[in-house]
Parts: sequence; C-alpha cells; structure tokens
Amino acid sequence: MAVNPIFQRLSLLTGIEALEALADTRVSVFGVGGVGSWCAEALVRSGVGHISIVDSDTVCVTNINRQVQATSATIGQFKTEALKARLLEINPRCEVRAFGKVFSRDHAGEFAIEEADYVIDAIDSLTHKLDLIEYCHNAQATLFSSMGMAQKLDPTRLKTADIWDTEGCPLARLVRAGLRKRGFTGHFTAVYSSERLPLSPGLQAACGSARCLCPSRNSCDPGAPVEWCSSKKVINGSAVTVTAGAGMILASLTLRDVYAKHGPEETPLDAPLPALEKTALSETAAVHAHG
Repeated sequence: MAVNPIFQRLSLLTGIEALEALADTRVSVFGVGGVGSWCAEALVRSGVGHISIVDSDTVCVTNINRQVQATSATIGQFKTEALKARLLEINPRCEVRAFGKVFSRDHAGEFAIEEADYVIDAIDSLTHKLDLIEYCHNAQATLFSSMGMAQKLDPTRLKTADIWDTEGCPLARLVRAGLRKRGFTGHFTAVYSSERLPLSPGLQAACGSARCLCPSRNSCDPGAPVEWCSSKKVINGSAVTVTAGAGMILASLTLRDVYAKHGPEETPLDAPLPALEKTALSETAAVHAHG
C-alpha cells in the first residue's frame, strides 16, 4: 500500500502492516471533553481510520482552556460536530461518526459498540460511566477508561493500572464502589492520578461568562444538548496539561496494542505495556475500562 503522506513519519516507527491495521481500526470515544477530545485527535493523527465520538454537550466559553475543539469560534456548537470538523481537516479520509447524545443503558444499542475494536471511556457522569463499563464487559469490547482529571496540575503523576489497583483518585474510588454494588468483577485498564489539590474558595461559578452560554436543561426539544453545570454541586478546576495528558495515554494504549499485534517482530517495543496491561490486552475478550 502507498503510505498516506500524512502518516509517513509514523510509518517509519510502526511499519506498513501496523499502519494498515490502524487504518482498519474502529474506535468509539465516549465523552469528548478535556480528556476525550485530545484522545480522539491523537487517534486520528495516529492513523485510526474509523472513529465514533459521543457527547451530548455544546461548547461553552469555560471549555476553551482544556478542550481541543473549543475556541472562540465554536462556542454554542455541539462538541461532537465541532470536533468532527477538526478531525476531518486533519485526515479527510477518516470515517468520523458524531453522536450528539448521552450514552445510557436504554440507548446503548445505538452506538454499535460491538463493532468497535476499542472503546474509550471519558465520561464524567458516574451512572453513565458505570453503564458503559458494564455494557462493554457484556459485549466483550476492549475498553480503556479515564478516571478523574480535575484538581490536578502535574501530568507526570498520571498512571495506568487495573481499576481495582487504582489508588488516591476520588472518582476511581466511586467507580470501584459502584461496580461492586452492581456485582461487577471484571478487569480493565484505567488512567488515573492520585494528585488532588485543594479547592479554591469563591471560584465555584458554573460559567465564567457575563451570561450563561449553555443551553437550558428545560428545553422542550428532546434532541437538545444537555447542560451539566447546573446539576453539579461543585465545579472543579482543571488544566489542559493534565486532561490532554490523560487523553494521550488513552490513545497510546490503543496505538501500542495495535502495534503489538501488527508491528515488525524484529523491532518489538523497547518499553512494552506494563505487565498488568500487557496481560489484559492479550485477552481479546477482556474489558478495559476508562474510569
């Protein structure tokens, strides 16, 4: 196959077979905020040829500090549509499917998870995150899951581990508790950090603009985007250096697994996946969740 010049430098690293495998790979990214948007971009820049992006929200002015599709020009647009346009500018040959809706147990069948080679969980809502983890486990889908990335400034403290071995992350603790309550005993790889900075008093406004630019939750239109800020008790601070770092790690888990299966045997990874991840990734029926 003639190498797409976009990926010429990547092909020098992975080889042609792995590059072809990436072009055939299907990835579904649930949640395209501070973590998921960067993961989606990294996947497309890494040659993934088919990607689905799922998010019900629209771009708010407060997203600009950390979400790749959020700019002054995209405020008010659906996050998925703004990101789709960006991804197609990067690689027009990529198949990008945008779902401007919430993942839920009742509508799980709409997202063709069974057809995906990898599922990325970058969902903030605990209930929907747990629903996705359970669904992927039952569908035997390979899932990588991101835990909480708010209240952190140091990307060097990001780690990967089996969800049951995560520590120091409040969201991971809630995920573990929620999974136990549901009787879930599966295993998946989570990206997390134990760093937790104190909250800054007096900075808990839902929106940083003079008037809220988010759509109303009371809209009569069932297809209207969902605004989450007003339902949160606390709005936590977040930094792009950490959220983007987590997104890059999630994309890397996918890229490295494809390379491990299709890369040149004579040039194995110098630093392979950690033993825990490598074992989990070798079991294609196992579930890898982003927590």
